Amino acid sequence: KRSGRNFFGLCPFHKEKSPSFSVSPDKQIFHCFGCGVGGNVIHFISQIENLDFKESLELLAERANITLPVLSFSGEDKNQVIKQKIYEINNKSAEFYHNSLYNKDSKIAQDYIKLRKLNNDTLKAFQIGYAGQNNELYAYLKGQGFSDEELLASSMVIKNESGKYVDRFRKRLMFPIQDVRNKTIAFGGRVLDSSLPKYINSPENAVYSKGRNLYGLNVAKNENASVLIIVEGYMDAVSLHQRGIKNVVASLGTALTEAQGRLLRKYSEKIVISYDSDAAGQAATLRGLEILKNMGCDVRVLQMEDAKDPDEYVVKFGSGRFNMLVNQAISLVEFKIKVLKSKLNIENTNDKIKFLNEIAKILSTEDNNIEQEVYIEKISKDYNISKEAIYAQINKNSSATNKGSKILEKTLPIHNKIKIKVSDEVSIKREKLVISFLLNGGLEVYEKIKNYIMPTDFTEENNILILKKLYEEFERGNSNINNILDTWKEPDKINYITGIMAEDFEITDIDRSIKDVIAIYKKEKLNQNKIDIIAKLENNKLSIEEKSLLEKELNEIIINLASIR
Repeated sequence: KRSGRNFFGLCPFHKEKSPSFSVSPDKQIFHCFGCGVGGNVIHFISQIENLDFKESLELLAERANITLPVLSFSGEDKNQVIKQKIYEINNKSAEFYHNSLYNKDSKIAQDYIKLRKLNNDTLKAFQIGYAGQNNELYAYLKGQGFSDEELLASSMVIKNESGKYVDRFRKRLMFPIQDVRNKTIAFGGRVLDSSLPKYINSPENAVYSKGRNLYGLNVAKNENASVLIIVEGYMDAVSLHQRGIKNVVASLGTALTEAQGRLLRKYSEKIVISYDSDAAGQAATLRGLEILKNMGCDVRVLQMEDAKDPDEYVVKFGSGRFNMLVNQAISLVEFKIKVLKSKLNIENTNDKIKFLNEIAKILSTEDNNIEQEVYIEKISKDYNISKEAIYAQINKNSSATNKGSKILEKTLPIHNKIKIKVSDEVSIKREKLVISFLLNGGLEVYEKIKNYIMPTDFTEENNILILKKLYEEFERGNSNINNILDTWKEPDKINYITGIMAEDFEITDIDRSIKDVIAIYKKEKLNQNKIDIIAKLENNKLSIEEKSLLEKELNEIIINLASIR
């Protein structure tokens, strides 16, 4: 929502209830006053879409219908060339595998498809394919003109012990993995018999990071659903999609990462996790829930009986009943309590005491008082534990935590405690003001202050580095703020600079303020010179001539100080 000249909203990079994420159309920057993240449009796209600089430019150019110039690549850009080749190899491989599925030699895969009740529309939508056993892909890709180096970089081909190039995937049903821009980045391959491993996946390479992507999100994101369902396996996602549940994605491994959490939150704030019900699935669910909760998502757990996974359930009972389970999904707190209860016998007195203690720990982390009260009411009724006992244990835990924090604070060494003098705070704020003047006023302000304010006059390390860099850029004639932001690669520096750009220094007369700041730095330098000269004059070994020169210099400093208003 607009607030003055800027727009404010909830930050997509951290959990918050009050909007502290600011976008400035005038300055073309974003900055979160809560977590400190900031930058320009390229930095934003890079972080929110998990892309590098060039990929961010390409996405923005595509959105704005702008054709980027074709670059002639140097040795430094070899990685970009390899990336492009890998994308091409992946696309060709996906087409090859998909076409192979329909060959007469692929009967084992066709029989498996029939067994899993997948129709042709689904096979085409997800480009599901089949990898044969005779290195057909390697021969095909070589025929398409790709080099062995490029094929190895793509991970589609490996070199065996005898030095022969062979297909990584053989005798497997193939699931191409695409990113949100529909680029094929990797593959998952499932065996069609009882051999192990059941699945093998592409290793991470120049275009693929399993912790930054989700299978099927390129399809699910177009549904504009109020909820996203996350499942464990490719087949779960495919099977649900075929039966009309299209707002579903699969994690690429059971451990959900923060990057995946940001992807999910971008497309929906309500996330329902439907992992397998075994011990590994439960542990993965708990980790995933915590990550999503910290991202500010409304996270729920789908409870499923009479089926080992979502695919089996939806085939058995249909999409209607599965959607009922989605609507009845339980919260993180309820799921934790359910897992806890399954490990204890609450008919046993000791286990019941442990159960109460653990429940109190779980509820202590709940920062919403209303939700906490609702849970306490429910737990009290369900397990015949008085509300007073639960509240008492929660308060006891909170008191212990606070006491521990105070003890820790007392034991910290002095240099770890933040103690900034008022004068230091004033100096740092003034330094930021100077940087703000330069960022907003560019070369015009630089010409006014360059002879009076030097990087050596600053005290804060970040401010010194930024002023040096700004002076270097202005000396080169570069006054474009976005270009200047792009000269920094370190996120912490970009965040710090946009923090300065976004800060309101409450300046009404900029020219007057610049003159005042210059005057302050002039005074500080003259006063320091005055102190140095007085110290020298206390030296009894000075000659009469040396003393006379210092007294003359001191007199000039005093006159100059008096002339500064």
